[in-house]
Amino acid sequence: MPVFFVLLKKIHTRVYSVNSVIMKKFKTLKKALFGILGTFAVLFIILVAHIAMAKPVDNATMQVSRIDFSHPLSVTEIKDIHNNLKSIPGVKTDHFEAEKGVLVYFHDNRIADSETIYRQLMAKGNYDAKRFTLPPGMASKQVCPVMDHNGMSYKFSRFIQNIFH
Repeated sequence: MPVFFVLLKKIHTRVYSVNSVIMKKFKTLKKALFGILGTFAVLFIILVAHIAMAKPVDNATMQVSRIDFSHPLSVTEIKDIHNNLKSIPGVKTDHFEAEKGVLVYFHDNRIADSETIYRQLMAKGNYDAKRFTLPPGMASKQVCPVMDHNGMSYKFSRFIQNIFH
């Protein structure tokens, strides 16, 4: 009988050591899983808080417009155009792309529309330029190509904003 108990004790020790290793791996895996889920939860809470606290930008009246110049302009002409454009009421900022001969400017459409600004700029200087207008097919398209109103991120953001606002 004593041999039987010795063998039983050896088997029990080996099983216990194997179970111990498995349990240690399980505990390590459990800790890693809780760490990943905890990180995800914290980041999700930060995202929801950011969306909830973000104030809507009041730029519904801001419009971007463009004027195309037919020939390359010198630096002095660009500065002259910039100064003339800044003197027109409603124009906020402008950017001139010298290589392409394109002037892009932002303006408040409550104060002046792009046609009015173009006419006033042409009256202030003798420029060989024409106002860019969208083709009829593109005029009715959505302005922001990045924002997909049917996308999950847009719907999630709107859902969170509707909860808090």
